[in-house]
Formats: sequence, structure tokens, C-alpha cells
Amino acid sequence: MKKAVYPGTFDPPHLGHLDIVERSLKIFDKVVVAVAENPRKYLLFPIDERVEMFREMVKDLGNRVEVKSFDSLLVDFMREESIDIIVRGVRLFTDFEYELQIALTNFKLAGVETVFMMPSQEFIHISSTIVRDVASYCGDLSGLVHPFVERKLREKFGCGS
Repeated sequence: MKKAVYPGTFDPPHLGHLDIVERSLKIFDKVVVAVAENPRKYLLFPIDERVEMFREMVKDLGNRVEVKSFDSLLVDFMREESIDIIVRGVRLFTDFEYELQIALTNFKLAGVETVFMMPSQEFIHISSTIVRDVASYCGDLSGLVHPFVERKLREKFGCGS
């Protein structure tokens, strides 16, 4: 069975993230979504809520997708899960430059490979930062996030439904 890990903070998870998971399932037998704690970042949602939102987004994909949290080096998490391939979504050249540095470091640390995937065209413009900005002004989130995530964002920002 070929497994891959799809890591990130996913704060919040959006339809671009879901697109990468669905497309990864065309290549891999199983995808483990690894939600990072990352105390160095200001995060809108605590880790348990980010995991809950991602689990809700992928529940129709069956047992080929697992969502777990981690608070360690990614390569240590991968070792524990017996995974040696990372999937990363890249939207722009600037994403690639940053992701390439991380991929090379992960390879040097543990010999793991990274597969870069571009989101589908309808999702390439979405980022968690943009989603948070739109949500903070109670803007229209349709086409950006799963309905469950939209509800969580509206609650977080005190927006009516």
C-alpha cells in the first residue's frame, strides 16, 4: 500500500486543500492529512477544531483518508506512521520556492520524497489567509470552504448565517 502524508496547519481548511487530497487519492492508496500544531504561527482555530473541520470535509472519501494532528518534526511523524512521501500543494512560483527548501531539508533529514501538486484551476486562488480575511468581514465564503467550515468561521467571527 502506497501512503502519502499531506501536512499543513490548515487554518482553516478550504476547498483547495480538499482538492489536493482528492487528487492525491488518484496516485496513492491512502493519504494521511497531518494537521500541524505549529506554535510559531498565530492560529485562528485550535488544533482539535482544525482536525474536526478537515475530518468533516473528507468523511465521504472513506477509509483511504485519515486526519491526524502532530506536534513534532514532520519527518518524525512520518517515521511513526511508516510514510515516506509528502504531498504539497503549490499555487504560485513563490509557494514553490519556499516548498522546495522544505522538501530538500526533509530529504536531507530523512530521505523522504515530496510530490508537488497544483490545485485545480477553480481553487488555485484560495488560501487560508484569504479565507480568514473574507470571513472576518462576514463575506461570502461559498466556493471557498466546505459548509461545515463556513459555519465554524461564521461562529468564530460572530457572523449571522
